[in-house]
This record gives sequence, C-alpha cells and structure tokens, in this order.
Amino acid sequence: MKQLSVINKYFWKYRWRFSLGILFIVLSNYFRILSPQITGYVIDAVERLLPGYSPKPNTHSYDPAVRQLVGFTSDLPFSQMLLTSGLVLLSTALLSGFFLFLTRQTIIVMSRHIEFDQKNEIYQHYQLLDLRFYKENRTGDLMNRIAEDVSRVRMYTGPALMYFINLAVTIGFSLYYMFTANVKLTFIVLAPLPLLALTIYYVNTIINRKSERIQQLLSTLTTTAQESYSGIRVIKSFVQEKAQADYFEENSEEYRNSSIGLAKMEAIYFPSMGLMIGISTLLTILVGGIYAMQPGANVTSGTLAEFVMYINILTFPVSAIGWTASMIQRAIVSQRRINEFLQMQPRIMQPAAPLSPQLHGNIDFDQVNFTYEHTGIQAFKNFNLQIKQGEKVALLGRTGSGKTTLAQLLLRMYDPITGSIKLEGVDLKEMDLKHLRQQVSYVPQDVFLFSDSIRNNIAFGMETVDAAAVEQAAKAASIHQEIMGFAEQYDTMIGERGVTLSGGQKQRISIARALLKNPDIIVFDDCLSAVDAKTEKQIIGNLDTFLRNKTAIIITHRIFSLFQFDKIIVLENGQIAEMGTHAELMGNGGYYQYLLEHQQEEPEEEPTEKS
Repeated sequence: MKQLSVINKYFWKYRWRFSLGILFIVLSNYFRILSPQITGYVIDAVERLLPGYSPKPNTHSYDPAVRQLVGFTSDLPFSQMLLTSGLVLLSTALLSGFFLFLTRQTIIVMSRHIEFDQKNEIYQHYQLLDLRFYKENRTGDLMNRIAEDVSRVRMYTGPALMYFINLAVTIGFSLYYMFTANVKLTFIVLAPLPLLALTIYYVNTIINRKSERIQQLLSTLTTTAQESYSGIRVIKSFVQEKAQADYFEENSEEYRNSSIGLAKMEAIYFPSMGLMIGISTLLTILVGGIYAMQPGANVTSGTLAEFVMYINILTFPVSAIGWTASMIQRAIVSQRRINEFLQMQPRIMQPAAPLSPQLHGNIDFDQVNFTYEHTGIQAFKNFNLQIKQGEKVALLGRTGSGKTTLAQLLLRMYDPITGSIKLEGVDLKEMDLKHLRQQVSYVPQDVFLFSDSIRNNIAFGMETVDAAAVEQAAKAASIHQEIMGFAEQYDTMIGERGVTLSGGQKQRISIARALLKNPDIIVFDDCLSAVDAKTEKQIIGNLDTFLRNKTAIIITHRIFSLFQFDKIIVLENGQIAEMGTHAELMGNGGYYQYLLEHQQEEPEEEPTEKS
C-alpha cells in the first residue's frame, strides 16, 4: 500500500466527495441491516399464533429504530402489524438503494476526477523530462503507463475503495447485531472466517506477482504494435509482414497465457469464497435449529431467520473481498510503474532565479565537453566557438562529428558535462527555459508534423494564427504554391507524422514553421536534404533576404555556393578541424575543399523529392 500513498493528495483534494461517500455507505448499510431484525420480529409474532406455541425467553436487543416499530405495532391487530412491518421493510429497502445510488455518485465520480488529474500529472511530468528519458524508454511503455496503469489505479480509487468501505461497514453492523442477538451462535457462524483469511492472503500473493508480469507484457505488446504501425512502410518494403505478425503473436501468446493463469487463480478464489459462505449458512441453520429446540437457549425461529439474513447480507461483501483485493493488488503494481517515472527528475531544470535577456545572436561555447550517457560517445572535447550577432555560420562534418549535438546544446535539450554556453554573456543554465526556446528557432533534421492542418502545423507554437503571416512564411520556404494546389489548401489535414506529404514538402513546412517565429537566432539542421536543386536555390535565395541581420547556424552536408557565410566550420570528432571563410578554406586542402570538389563532380541533374 506504500506505493498507493502518493495518491492520498487526491483524496484530500476531493475530501468532501469522499466524506459524503463514506456517510452514504454507512446510511445505506444501516437501513439495509434493519431488515433482518424486522423480519425476525415478524416471524416471532407469527410463531406466537401457531397452535401449541409455548413462550420462550428472549433477551434480544433490537436497534432503536426497530424498537420504535415494535412498540408501535405490539398492540395492533396481527394484520395491521404485518402490513405496517411490510411497509417499513419496503421503506428501508428504498432508502438503502437511494443512499447506495448517492454513494456511486460521490465515490465513483471522485475516482473519475482522480483519473483525470493523474493523467494530466503524468503527461505534464513527461513534458518536463529531458531527451535522455525518451531515448531510454519506449513509446509504447509510456503510453501504457498513462492509459492502462492509470485505469487500474482508478479501479482502486473508485470501485475497490467503495467495496472495501462497504465491506467494513456491513461486517461492522452485522457483527454488532449478531453478537447482540446471540454470542454463541455468532462465534459458530464466524468459525470459517480464519480459513477464509488464510485463503485471501495466499491467493493475493500470487495475484500480485502475476499482475506485475501481465503489466510488463502489456507494455511490450503495446510497444510492438506502436512500432509496427509507425514503421509500416519499412515493413512492407522489406516484405516482413509475416515476420512482424509472428513476433506480435509470440508476445501476444505470452500475454494471453499469463492472463489465463491469473484468471484460473481467480476462478479458484471466488468459488472458495462462496464455499466458506455456504458453510457458514449451513452451520447457522444446523446449530441455530438445535438451539431453537432447546429450552432456555435464547434462540427463536425469528433469531434463526435473522442470522440467515445476516449471512446473506454478508455474502456479496465477503465474496467481493477477492475481487477488491485483486483490484488493489493490480493498482499497487500499476502505481509502482507510474511512480518509477514520476520520481524521475529532469536533468534540464528551470533555474531558481531565471533570467530573460533579449537575445540578439551573440553565442559563446567555452571549453564545452559533452558525452551521451546512454552510449558513452563523447560528442564534444574542449569545444570553443564564438558567433557574433548577425553572423551566418555553416557547420559541416562527417556523420557523428557533433553537428546536431551543437544545436541541441544551444536549445538546452542537454547540458554540457563541463564548460559553458552563453547567449549575450548569460549562461544557458541561468536562463529561463521558455524564454530561451521562444527566442531561438530550430528546424530539426528529423522533421515532425502533427496530425493537423497545414496552417496549424506552420503556426505551431504561436499564440495566435495570423493567416497572412503563415502564407508569408510558406512563401519564404517555397511551399506556398504547392499548398495552394491542394484541394483544401492551408486547411488540408496532414496524416500522422506528415505521411501524406513528400519528404521535401515536410521539410519546407518545417522551415516555414521556424521562419514564422521571426527570431534573431535560427538553426537549420540539414533541412534541405529532401528537396531538388531548383527548390534549394529558391529557398536559399529567400533565406538570404530573411536572415539579414539575424544570426543563423546552418548544419549541412552540402555546400551552398549561392549563400554568403561569414564563417564556415568543419567539425571532426567533437572538435573544430577547420574554420574560416570560403576563400580561406579552399587553400587548406582539407575536408571542406574535398567536399566542394566532389560536389562539383556530381552530375547536373535535379533529383526528385524524397517521399
């Protein structure tokens, strides 16, 4: 239960609903527990009318409400007493049902509010965690924890809690009135309960273990399905449909076997509850009948009927012990999985006293060292770089040389191990994260578009959508004419991750998104790799005008001969191998000259866009 203690804050938040729910449970059970006493009183009254009836001593202590009924009907004719008692029984049943309805309206509705709050808490926490977290955890597992695991916790905060409180109140009322009626008979009726408790303890241990295994398998199954859907084009192109189906079936089979094993355990559990209750009923009738025939035993036919009704009242709560225990055990497992992520603290933290300087584009990398923890790859070694306001910088280098890492460090997706990165002389670690990322535009290498309209994708991150500004950004990215050719134009819905567009179209929409922010610092990460040469020239021409007086870092594998760079940097193994202008680097005989010469040797053709 320690794992579930973290959700106590929600019970406090909805304490009025919770308190009223408990009150309604007590009232529902109170009116329900009066029925056995009224029934016993009526049966004793009927027995007194039978021929040969001999009075029996009865020291039964009724509930105050039942005593009022007995006092009111004791002097009435039998028919009126019977009618009055019947009407009272009907009234108690209606009141019990009414308060049970209110119970569900408070506790079950409370559980839905808690589910809503918990999902929001998890989602918001996911948003705070850094990129390292997402590289180390699978998307399917993240989805499963916020969906399936939260749903199982809701079963604890709603049905399980309601049934547990109902069980405690029902047993409390029943035991009190049973002991009041006859102590010896009560002990005999409750004799099977220790065996019941041992059964519950043993089975719950197994259920807990099996539930945890099932949740792990479900996460694996969800991840497998999610990866298959996302990579369906790769699967089809390599004709791996059957292999993926077999892999999914293998995982699904393991999940099914574990679920069936749990179901078998529960199938043994619930009938055993019914067996214990049946034994209690038989003992009540057998022993109670014997006592009823003995003079001075203080057991009448009404007492016997009363105890049988108590057993029936206890039937559902006691049988629900297994169900409730199973829900609680599953909730413990699920909450433990949720806590694992909620207890993770992001490496990238908002500073205690964040600064929000106006950024103009002065960037300083000072002795920066950075290593990816999950791979051990050192991306930067004593890296130094200064970029002045308004400079246009080209960043080249072989794959793995650290180009994309530089962009991510600049946006503070990661923090350097040692050294510092400063904008306008302010260390990024001292800067307000939201302010920093609002002031810098970034076009990532891996373009991501949302399942939304083209207009909303371009305007993503803007508080208001200005149609004219969106179109202007699209024109600067050389995508406007193609958008106007779509049936719905800017209102055209994009498929998941932009699957309905070509690679070049996705890249240019991503560029338009970055240009719309109109920042003073902008980073392009190999964002023209999927466009043809003609479109590339158009975009570069537009960027030359747009980037005037702005600081721009263009990460690329190609050399843009039409773009005038103030500084060209060649990275190798996390360090600067070459740096200078185009004219300076052409005489060095290094990687830049090698790349330019080989690029010029390529045939002059316009490749089609990647789709």
